Amino acid sequence: MARGSLIVFEGLDGCGKSTQLDLVFDWMQARGLDCVKTREPTAGAWGQRIREMARSGEPVAREDELAWFMEDRREHVRDMIEPALERGTFVLCDRYWLSSVAYQGARGLDAAEIQRANEAEFPDPDLAIIFEISPEEGMARVKARGGVGEPVFEEVDFQRRVQKVFDSLDRPWIVRVDARGSIDEIHERVLSVLTERVVRPE
Repeated sequence: MARGSLIVFEGLDGCGKSTQLDLVFDWMQARGLDCVKTREPTAGAWGQRIREMARSGEPVAREDELAWFMEDRREHVRDMIEPALERGTFVLCDRYWLSSVAYQGARGLDAAEIQRANEAEFPDPDLAIIFEISPEEGMARVKARGGVGEPVFEEVDFQRRVQKVFDSLDRPWIVRVDARGSIDEIHERVLSVLTERVVRPE
C-alpha cells in the first residue's frame, strides 16, 4: 500500500486556513478519497493546556510553551498522523510544526533551531500551504468572527513578527496561496495546488 500524504494548512490568524481545510476535506470525501482532518494544538492533554494558556492572556515562559507544543506534537504524530499515513490516508492538518517555528520564533526563540529540532523528529509535510494575508486584515477577520479570543497570539505587532518568519521559510513542499478574495476564489487556488502536487485529477 502506498503511503498517504500529509497536507498542512498554515498562516496567520484569520487567514482562512481552517475554512479551506474543511472545504478540501469535503472535496476529497466527495471523490471517495480516504482522508482525515486534524489540528494542532490537539484536543489532548497538552493541547488543552496550550489553548487554556492562549485564552488566559497570561503567557508562560517561551521555553515551556515550546516544550508543550513539542509534547503535543509527539503524541499527535505517534497516535494519529503516522498510523493514518501508513494506511495510505490523506491527512489534512490545521497547523503543524511550521507554526511552532513562526509563532515561537516570533516570541523570541531561535526559529532556525526550532525548525531543526522538528525536522529531526517529525515527518515533513508532503505539501504545506501557507495562506498569505496581511496581519491587519487577518486581525480584522478575527475580530469580525467573534468567539473566544486568544490574546497571547492575536495582536497585530506580534502577527507581523510571525509573518516575517513564515516569509523566511523555504522548502520545496511549501506553496504560498493568496488568501484575499472570496472563499470560493481561494478554494479554487487551493484545488489547483492540490491537483498539481499531491492529488491526481480524475
